[in-house]
Amino acid sequence: MRRSPLRRSSGVPRRVPLLARLRVGRKLMLLVLLPVTGMLAFTAFSSVAQWREARTLRDFHTGTEVSFATAEVADAVARERLAAVKARLRPGQNTPSERTEAERATDRALDSAVTRAASWAGSDIAGDLDAVGRQLHTMRVQIGTGSLTAPDIAEQYGNVEATLLHDVTALEAGRPTRASGRAADAHIALLRAIEAADREQAEVAALLAGPAGRPTGAGRWPALETAQLDAFRENTSAELRTQLYVIQFRDPGRAVRSVRDLLATARPETAAWPSYERWLADSGARIDSLRGIQDRAARELDATAGHDRRDAEVRVVRDLTASLAVLALVTFLALALSRSITRPLGQVAAGARALSYGDLSYDIRYAGRDELGEVADTFRELRVTTERLAAEIRAMNTAIDHNRLEHRADQASFEGTWSQLLGGMNDTMASFAAAHGRREEAEQELASIFNLSLDLLCISGTDGYFKRVNPAFERLLGHPRETMLSMPFIEFVHEEDRDTTRAALARLADGVEVAEFENRYLRADGTECWLQWSARPVLEQGLIYATARDVTESRRTAREQAALRRVATLVAHGDPPAEVFARVAEEVGDLLDTTAAVLRQEPDGSQTVLGTVLGIPEELEEATRKERTEAGYEAIDAVTRTRRAAHVGHAVGAPIVVDDRLWGFVVAASPLEVLPVGTESRLADFTELVATAIANADSRDQLTASRARVVAAADASRQRIERDLHDGVQQRLVALQLDLRLAETLVTDRSSELAEQLVHVGKGLDDAFQDLLQVARGIHPAILSKGGLGPALRSLARRSAVPVELDLKLPAARLPEQLEVAAYYVTSECLTNATKHAHARVVKVSAEIRGGVLELTIRDDGAGGAEPGRGSGLIGLIDRVEAIGGKLAVSSPPGEGTTMDVRLPLGGPSPDR
Repeated sequence: MRRSPLRRSSGVPRRVPLLARLRVGRKLMLLVLLPVTGMLAFTAFSSVAQWREARTLRDFHTGTEVSFATAEVADAVARERLAAVKARLRPGQNTPSERTEAERATDRALDSAVTRAASWAGSDIAGDLDAVGRQLHTMRVQIGTGSLTAPDIAEQYGNVEATLLHDVTALEAGRPTRASGRAADAHIALLRAIEAADREQAEVAALLAGPAGRPTGAGRWPALETAQLDAFRENTSAELRTQLYVIQFRDPGRAVRSVRDLLATARPETAAWPSYERWLADSGARIDSLRGIQDRAARELDATAGHDRRDAEVRVVRDLTASLAVLALVTFLALALSRSITRPLGQVAAGARALSYGDLSYDIRYAGRDELGEVADTFRELRVTTERLAAEIRAMNTAIDHNRLEHRADQASFEGTWSQLLGGMNDTMASFAAAHGRREEAEQELASIFNLSLDLLCISGTDGYFKRVNPAFERLLGHPRETMLSMPFIEFVHEEDRDTTRAALARLADGVEVAEFENRYLRADGTECWLQWSARPVLEQGLIYATARDVTESRRTAREQAALRRVATLVAHGDPPAEVFARVAEEVGDLLDTTAAVLRQEPDGSQTVLGTVLGIPEELEEATRKERTEAGYEAIDAVTRTRRAAHVGHAVGAPIVVDDRLWGFVVAASPLEVLPVGTESRLADFTELVATAIANADSRDQLTASRARVVAAADASRQRIERDLHDGVQQRLVALQLDLRLAETLVTDRSSELAEQLVHVGKGLDDAFQDLLQVARGIHPAILSKGGLGPALRSLARRSAVPVELDLKLPAARLPEQLEVAAYYVTSECLTNATKHAHARVVKVSAEIRGGVLELTIRDDGAGGAEPGRGSGLIGLIDRVEAIGGKLAVSSPPGEGTTMDVRLPLGGPSPDR
């Protein structure tokens, strides 16, 4: 809804008082509700305090439920302690089962307590219970191993119970009311008294089961039990005090007191001591009775906490309901009073607002004789004056629509501001007439610029038709202006770009400007050109103003550079020349929309096709094959004569020069039209890339052959050294050993110094012979030459200091010698590294022939972290493998072992060209 801001004559906004901003109805509501506000505030504060009290009681009630579950865990732990102590002191046939049952009962109580504690939002009781469970598990393991004595067992279980009682005390420490606090104190005191009785029971049982059969010391728990029972009597009900009194004076209670009196005596009589079983029965019965009172105390605490909680919640609901009822009654009375005053005032305000918005049909019906009635009469007079003023304005608008700029309004029939307004409108009409003349002159100047611009300028409609185009359109497209204006402009767009053009037109129709949009237009001669558009819609006129640039040449250059980059990437990556030739033919054909081929010049003058692409429909290719072949040969002849790029009709060719010799040609031929001038120069960059690829391939071939010769020479040297050692030094050592054995037979006294010296020399010769065998095997193992790769790898595995698991799937026939030697030395080096550096526990070696390739994998579980780039022995292995055309990949994450994958082709290294 529009509102006119109140302003002074100077234009500065008028400051409105705070109360003047409120409507009359709201003022009445404020007047009535102010006295009630204080009461509501007081009630709200009281309700908040009562609600907090109720929430505190609810939290305390929930905490007591969790504490009861925790107390059950403490009772179960006490029973488990007694069972563990009994099993340690007097093991019998049933004690293991009793202890196991007690442990299960404790686990069930602990699981129930953890589940209950999950609903408690206070302290981390669940974490404490989890810690208790882990502590119990540790103690059970220690008890099971027999490493703990009975006092130690009682002490450790006592520590667990102390933790649980501490959690119970923390849960019941809220004390929101006096009654709940006393009930909680009584419950906690009784729990601590039972804990003291449990500890006393275990301690005295350990004393009675001692080596002498009789206790020798006094207990320390009766005083603590008595103090806690006194605290219980002070806070519990009379009924529970009576029950406690009865328990203390029953037979079990009297028996326990007599034992305590004996323990307190300096020299107790031996005959008066109870038996071990009697003490457990009496103290157990007394503790069970105390636990019965504990259950009743817990029920009293739960009932007290629940009663306090319900009373607090009832008080909150009652007070809040009364407050809301009072507020509803007062609000109803205020609304009724407000309606009786604001209804007539609303009629007058609505009429004034309608008049301010220009709605002259609204009639103010209020006819009272009060101040509002006078305001209504004034607005009726204002409506009549406004209708006359609107008629004058409509007449002036009609004159403007019919271009009658000499029309003027009747200013004399109005007074004051209305007369000034009409006078201003007459002055505006005169200025508009002058501006209209200047606009016609500007339109003529704009038409001159529109027609002289070299850029393509147009005005089109959202209906898809050109409304106006400048002569640059006619010059570029070759269509006459009448043709372009009579047909939808989508007809001049290339078929492949029509969908994107319609999408751009839809965005313009939605009011979105389009910048740098590109599409293809068809010229009158059938050729295509790329146009880049910028357009802005004027939706209220249904027009689109647009300008375009011819970007055909820049796109052609970009396509050419992209094609050169793709070919250069192949060359830089060292891809085989065959792939480079095929890609060059593909890129040239795609760039020129022609057939293209890469040819090699043979010594006899013939040409070999290395890469070709049709680039045209198959039927057109078959129909024009002869013409294109002839044109291609003409281009090749021209290039051969001049050793420069040549353009011959429908074909172009460029030479490929390698080491100052004509290596071949790149040829492109068009089936129908003559190729544009300059096409031959566009092939020069491609021929340079082809020459670079050929030179790189030659260099790689020479390097591969050189490395292969070096490796072969090294292997031959190893074999020669190994043969010389075997045929020379080894044979001499064998002869010396035989002579020494003969000398030993000539010595008659085996215990003489000479005999011992001969034995020592013989052992030295054996050791030297074995060392020589190891050296000979390391240089070139004979088993590799005789048995092949499989037996050689098995021999390596047997001699390895680290266990080796072999998975060999090799053929029975021998593999190429250089392949076997490379695989053997790679495996040998990996086993040595696994022993010396990786500290591996096991090495797995697998070998298999797949697709004419030997796949060898060596994997260890050592320290990992091997990196060929750091100058390790892996570089020599990589050189050896790559020298025969293979690949070696190393994967060695730190801490995860090392894996080497070796691929060796059976046919050796293959040239790239």
